[in-house]
Amino acid sequence: MASLTVFPAIDLKAGKVVRLAEGDMARATVYGEDPAAQAQAFAAAGADHLHVVDLDGAFAGKTVNRAAVDQAIRAFPGKVQLGGGIRTRDTIERWLEIGVARIVIGTAAMENPALVREAARVHPGRIVVAVDARDGMVATNGWADVTNVSVEELARRFEDAGVAALLFTDVGRDGLLKGCNVEATVALARAVDIPVIASGGVAGIGDIEALTGHVRDGVEGVITGRALYDGRLDLAEAIRVAKG
Repeated sequence: MASLTVFPAIDLKAGKVVRLAEGDMARATVYGEDPAAQAQAFAAAGADHLHVVDLDGAFAGKTVNRAAVDQAIRAFPGKVQLGGGIRTRDTIERWLEIGVARIVIGTAAMENPALVREAARVHPGRIVVAVDARDGMVATNGWADVTNVSVEELARRFEDAGVAALLFTDVGRDGLLKGCNVEATVALARAVDIPVIASGGVAGIGDIEALTGHVRDGVEGVITGRALYDGRLDLAEAIRVAKG
């Protein structure tokens, strides 16, 4: 039986481990100043996958927290999935070369789809397309801009590209502990032939249980951040439940 992959998240702003509310950089809560220590703590709890985001990079359109990202990558013994401001082939190659398992591309998937297709061709199974949504429409540039493209439309553009997964985030729930938008996540997974990773709003073990029930629909994993940092979700328990 296939299981759900739990990705604990490390979001980086000015080198610190933070969580945002609805993607708003002005609403950041700092949870630590040592990305490496946080990565090690997640590994100690049983995590074999880690999701890292360069938040400053997502807004700047280029890598900003390089040192902090390096620290987290090198400290984590499992597989690291990295996103935030990755918009060129050189940047993709650089991160893959130092050990990142999968690269998450968001804004560039809208603005430069050829980059995603080429990267997925050269690095099969290592490119993830971020499908970030506000009210069902794709948001870009650190979620600051909302397009007129629907989530499903963007996802379908890459159905034949060989991308590893879609990372679906309901921006309106992210960092608010409102509960994951399971319905929208499952709807996307059923609509396309690409595995989907859920993100945004995970509030507790109930969200993990709900998503685990939809692995056969194509839900591959779930990213969780604030619920872990606030002590509302125990990572070891989440991983146990996700494995069924």
